Amino acid sequence: MATTSQPPIKLTGHKNFVYRLVFSTLTGRTIHISQIRPSSPTNPGLASHEISFLRLLEAVTNGSQMEISYTGTIIVYKPGLITGTASGVGASSGSVIRHEIPAGCTRGVSYFLIPLCLLAPFSKAPIKVLFTGPGVITSSTPTGDMSVDSVRTAILPLFNQFGIFNNIELRVLRRSNLGPNGRGGGGEVQLVFGHQVRLPKTLHLMNAGRIKRVRGVAYSVGVSASNNARMIDTCRGVLNPLVPDTYIFSDVSSAPLVPAPERNNPSAKKKIGLGFGLSLVAESSTGCLFSADVACPPSGGQPPEDIGKQCAYQLLETISKGGCVAPAAFPIMIGLMTMGSEDVGRIQVGRDIIGDESSIQLARDLMKFGAPGWGLRDAGDESNDVIISVVGRGIGNVGRKVA
Repeated sequence: MATTSQPPIKLTGHKNFVYRLVFSTLTGRTIHISQIRPSSPTNPGLASHEISFLRLLEAVTNGSQMEISYTGTIIVYKPGLITGTASGVGASSGSVIRHEIPAGCTRGVSYFLIPLCLLAPFSKAPIKVLFTGPGVITSSTPTGDMSVDSVRTAILPLFNQFGIFNNIELRVLRRSNLGPNGRGGGGEVQLVFGHQVRLPKTLHLMNAGRIKRVRGVAYSVGVSASNNARMIDTCRGVLNPLVPDTYIFSDVSSAPLVPAPERNNPSAKKKIGLGFGLSLVAESSTGCLFSADVACPPSGGQPPEDIGKQCAYQLLETISKGGCVAPAAFPIMIGLMTMGSEDVGRIQVGRDIIGDESSIQLARDLMKFGAPGWGLRDAGDESNDVIISVVGRGIGNVGRKVA
């Protein structure tokens, strides 16, 4: 008897590329993405960081197939089973996948971490990935990626609300800022995600509460530690009158070394990723988290006082958008709600977040993957927020045995 397979879902453009691949893997649907930067005169098709994410996806899955056109403007992705670190031949559950990011990468390591965290709860085995290589950037970037510190303190704790909280750790082994021309950094980060669930819990989050504390990390890489003190002092000057419970940790580290072979010295190395930055996270009385990230530009010329003030104002702006979820965490929350049990979950978000281009694109993509549409209604209070109702698909973790 012949089996009929579903036709591939046809999508266009490079926006939301990683989330399209993630939802394709979770739902098991083949996707066909075309028109990936077709009009770029210098770099048409897939960028280096997108190809690197495809390699990471291939490492944590078993049976995935990828067909890329000669120009790189078309890709067909057939997902496999999410097996985690036990996907390799002879690999055990305690092994670690070593993923090397190339030197020309302009995206922060959070570009890879956040989608990987969305896949990890549905894996057959724990996911342990070590991000290394000359392209690892642990700080925030001008392309919109948050720092590793914000992922650790503002993204990973959100999994608690879905019943995912055991053996989750993000270790920063070596820090780095943006390298010359905003490319590469030479850092090293390890993600350990050992809590796999059958189905995430249904979420009802409709009370933002009031901000009760602010925590942060000021980091300096290969530069004077006084930069941290100056950033912290300026930032506290803005936040202390509003939130007295403000504590910012100072982290000073040396600059990482990356290979720079020369004709006379093939084993030569150079320092890269020098700079400083600040990560802030505000926590409300109901457990809602809001984050802000600012790092110095690779060209320099910006004093630490400006970084501290800019980050403090950015945090206040994120809080002022309202709702119970920050813009950076919106895809994670909606993704877990969509993949959860077949029940209606609700979450309150600000109008600016639901009206953002990326949020609308996320809703359209989820509709393509067969998820029901969102229900929207006013919160009915003075906050002027919107309550989104999401019906779970009940897909869950096909690799996990039922206890």
